[in-house]
Amino acid sequence: MCLAAFATQLHPRWRLVMAGNRDESHARPTAPLALWDDAPVLAGRDLQAGGTWMGLGRDGRVAVVTNVRNGPALAFTGPSRGALPSDFLRGTQDALTYAQTLADHAQHYAPFNLLVADASGCAHVGNPGQHHATRLADGVHGISNGPLDAPWPKTQRLCAALAQWARAGHTDLHPLWQALADETLAADAELPQTGIALDLERRLSAAFIREHSYGTRASTLILVDYNGHSTIIERRFGPMGVFVGETTLTQAPA
Repeated sequence: MCLAAFATQLHPRWRLVMAGNRDESHARPTAPLALWDDAPVLAGRDLQAGGTWMGLGRDGRVAVVTNVRNGPALAFTGPSRGALPSDFLRGTQDALTYAQTLADHAQHYAPFNLLVADASGCAHVGNPGQHHATRLADGVHGISNGPLDAPWPKTQRLCAALAQWARAGHTDLHPLWQALADETLAADAELPQTGIALDLERRLSAAFIREHSYGTRASTLILVDYNGHSTIIERRFGPMGVFVGETTLTQAPA
């Protein structure tokens, strides 16, 4: 997962709205959004490591993970970051407690950002550089492959679109899908410096990445209302951004 924005306690209908894109190698085996057969989780599934990047659990539990980019990707033999959101979604700990517990051993994972949310609020934990969990204020927050709320152009554009949509109380989801499909490249002066080649930094600066071997595999929206009813919608894409399917699942509070 390489881009996500969420709004809490901002929309008159939904207490939480999350929008995100998963960018990944098109060759990595992945199952589409579904109810898992081994846990009360609604999410897509990484079939290589078994976890997820973004999903929905019971009573409106929501989680999303991104990797943190710091130069070319290095080989890593530790536990999968995809287990972090799935463990929260299948569990019962509140968001802040889960994030605080994870902070104590976050160094065992490859660099990541994790956002978790439930009826009690939202929390963030990550590594490197952060050794504690943070409870997030209501409003709009965003992450890509850098620090939480870093001013990366694609993160700022998605957050701005979500904030405008939520404050207006819109219910038509088209503007959010449109924001996730944005292929605008950032100007060189606005690019983050993450230790990769300039040409690649440019190509990764779009919200939606359309390439042969790597790109946006899924765009996902999650909406949780003030009574705990929730919806997750996933749009899937193949090489060069070809649309390959869409799934919508709903969940009532327990």
